Amino acid sequence: MLELFPSREAGPFGRRRKRERGAKIPVSVVTGFLGAGKTTLVRRFLASPQGAGTAVIVNEFGAVGIDDALLRASADETVLLGNGCLCCIARSDLQLTLRRLIFDRDHGTAPPFFRVLIETSGLADPGPILQTFSTDRALGGEFHLDAVLAVVDAVNGAANLAAAEARKQVILADRIVISKTDLADAAAVARLKERLRALNPRATIDVAIAGALDPERIAAPASTERSGFVAEAAHSDGILSFVIEAAEPIAWPTFARAMETLTALRGADLLRAKGLLNVAGCRGPVVVQYVQHLAHPPVELEAWPDENRTSRIVFITRAIPEHQVRDLFAAVAALAKGDE
Repeated sequence: MLELFPSREAGPFGRRRKRERGAKIPVSVVTGFLGAGKTTLVRRFLASPQGAGTAVIVNEFGAVGIDDALLRASADETVLLGNGCLCCIARSDLQLTLRRLIFDRDHGTAPPFFRVLIETSGLADPGPILQTFSTDRALGGEFHLDAVLAVVDAVNGAANLAAAEARKQVILADRIVISKTDLADAAAVARLKERLRALNPRATIDVAIAGALDPERIAAPASTERSGFVAEAAHSDGILSFVIEAAEPIAWPTFARAMETLTALRGADLLRAKGLLNVAGCRGPVVVQYVQHLAHPPVELEAWPDENRTSRIVFITRAIPEHQVRDLFAAVAALAKGDE
């Protein structure tokens, strides 16, 4: 089908990208409960070569929540950091802050930046932040969500997970970082890992000591990791997690119609869906993401990360069981065949 597209580099979703980031600015979200160590992790990343040219948004409401060492005791909403980085404080509207960053960069009042890192407040629900990049078409053309990282304190993490906010931060994460392991005994860390895997078996779990973590674990896109597609998990609060796979190439119109139906009927309970699809007519995998009623623009990568060509999409839902989603896909596929 490649001859149907205007050039060898074009696909049904636009120009293919060598990696998920492509021409768009990659965005990483660092979340975690109060005192988890998010700021320390961010500071160490910014000091690394991989952190150069990063725009940091501290998503706070009200008083400034990041320490003086990061903001250099500045009261301004936008400050320049070392390593060619830029820091903003979003006290209200994240979309306005992102638009301002692009405006300032294009008009030369802010330095060029090549990625965005959003640090959330300790009690933040990551869901609305994930929605931001699909509600605004202009922002969707500039930015692409790479990964959500949840930082969990090895000392207080088990107790913090009693809070619904902390559990949701972990459940929606692509990667989990356990901090302050140097302050906790090995048995407590092992028990915490078991609890985190029960809540989110899809996510990789990294350990940071005094905030030290391989910068690539923050900079690399999460969608290329095989570990992001594993077994089903059951959660409290009525939250379910499961994976739907397909060995054969998928017809995009059929998949899109099924997801449109799911989001129209149960969008409020579709907390997150993310995956790699083997779409008929596409050379590389197609990255898809959905957050409640909203769909991120699909992105076709230039190549698969490995030899596995199986389509796999992870669903995180509230009271939407796996069999209902499978039945929906089957029904839409059957109706589509009736038109052939």
